[in-house]
Amino acid sequence: MPNLLPAIFFGHGNPMNAVATNNYTEAWRRMGQETPKPKAILSISAHWFVPETGVTISTGPRTIHDFGGFPRELYEVQYPAPGDPALARRIQRLLAPTDVTLDNSWGLDHGTWSVLCHVYPEADIPVVQLSIDETKPPAFHFEIGRKLAPLREEGVLIVGSGNLVHNLHTYAWGSHPRDPYEWAVRFETEARGMILAGDYKPLVNYESLGPDAALSIPTPDHYLPLLYVLGTGQQHERSSFPVEGVDGGSISMLTVQLG
Repeated sequence: MPNLLPAIFFGHGNPMNAVATNNYTEAWRRMGQETPKPKAILSISAHWFVPETGVTISTGPRTIHDFGGFPRELYEVQYPAPGDPALARRIQRLLAPTDVTLDNSWGLDHGTWSVLCHVYPEADIPVVQLSIDETKPPAFHFEIGRKLAPLREEGVLIVGSGNLVHNLHTYAWGSHPRDPYEWAVRFETEARGMILAGDYKPLVNYESLGPDAALSIPTPDHYLPLLYVLGTGQQHERSSFPVEGVDGGSISMLTVQLG
């Protein structure tokens, strides 16, 4: 399928990555240069985690600074990408009979813009966000990804933004880096093997994967965007990991790309 755009799960990590230059942000910038420019972007971010499925319909979605305690420069970042109401309605139709709210109050949260400001710094590609329904089981989110898959043939880049391993209770805050926790490395390694093998069922049923998974995914919000991306996968499609690393011992910065 030569016109099939990739689907990408970004480990977005610390919001300060938006204003940083490091190995992660430089890799994101390279990905933007190497990926065919999409007509639009659909982003599923860990930070729109609400009790319903909604899609942004604004023509000019606002930049949401959904965090506290960071330097002023981070709050001054704006990502003025346009919205795409027609794409929002297309998504609503694709996901039927699931009830999808056309939302004009949300915008682009930092799970979306802290990455896209490096991938597409010109902010000239329309962006739509889809919420994660916190009341639904993992299989629901994977199935939503399957329903969204046709968008990849329509010039839409489907992006998930979260972290495969995201445990803030064990995160090494402060200036001193620490080595990744063994349980974080084990779980990431196990998950990578399943992704490469196209064996997604255990990842959907991640709660049965044991103590390493429980430590890596204490809450589902940052993990579930991965399931949307995996749900869009095509048979025998190549998987790759353009960005790797673990921040603060317990935040996986792994990027997963299908196609």
